Amino acid sequence: MKNNNVLEYQLLDTGNFRKLEQVGEWKLIRPALNACWQPKLAAKQWQSADAEFLRDSSGHGKWKIMNRPLPESWQMRWGNFNLHIKPTSFGHLGFFAEQYANWEFFEKIIPTLGKNVKTLNLFAYSGIGSMAMARAGALVSHLDASRGMVEWGRINQSMNDDVPDRIRWIVDDVNKFCKRELRRGNLYRGIALDPPSFGRGSAGQLWKIDDQIIELLSMCRDLLEKDGNAFVTLSCHSPGFTPLGLERLLESVLGPGKIDSREMTIPETTGRVLPAGITSTWQRM
Repeated sequence: MKNNNVLEYQLLDTGNFRKLEQVGEWKLIRPALNACWQPKLAAKQWQSADAEFLRDSSGHGKWKIMNRPLPESWQMRWGNFNLHIKPTSFGHLGFFAEQYANWEFFEKIIPTLGKNVKTLNLFAYSGIGSMAMARAGALVSHLDASRGMVEWGRINQSMNDDVPDRIRWIVDDVNKFCKRELRRGNLYRGIALDPPSFGRGSAGQLWKIDDQIIELLSMCRDLLEKDGNAFVTLSCHSPGFTPLGLERLLESVLGPGKIDSREMTIPETTGRVLPAGITSTWQRM
């Protein structure tokens, strides 16, 4: 159920490759590999954090309690959504704040594409982008290889009364699903994807962005409606990719269109912003 009393998210400060965040009621420190500068806030502000995530060489890690023990989960509000927050062994919490502008774009563009348009959200994580699409009127196919993340998305939807039941929740490997949709002749008016650098599908299939992104984008092109307005939004956190590089990639695979590429950022309460990946949207007008 919707709860207007849950607290918002704030990025309080960054520096020394860490970030200090207010995540609802809880103050946390997590790694921030782009934050190569000095913090702005006093050390006592950082020392007041409830917990810090310490990552090990495997990419996993542990939460070190500094002041208050963390609950297993809690609620938070961000991007006009109530969210289920749960600290994981990867240091994730269930949302990526830098995607906020993309959620806003989905809610703005989808009503202009027609009624009951179909959209596809790949590598869709905990479903906030899917909820934005559904709230804007789309019939959404939400796909992630992790059954746990798809269930997390269902929980998020249940906490937002203004998100209609227009999301099809799918656990599958992205490449397998797209090939199956092409065989079935299913087409979409908009597609979003936020692929990891490396990962595994629902049955252990290997994913490497450097080797497979062109093939996947080619399938996305073929899954778009052939006439009328359409969009593809690609986000990326992988080293070596740049906004201009994503623009060239989309242009080469999808063909002529309006392309907007930018660095994703998260605003700090100090007035600075934290760079947090890149995104590019291609539109057929």
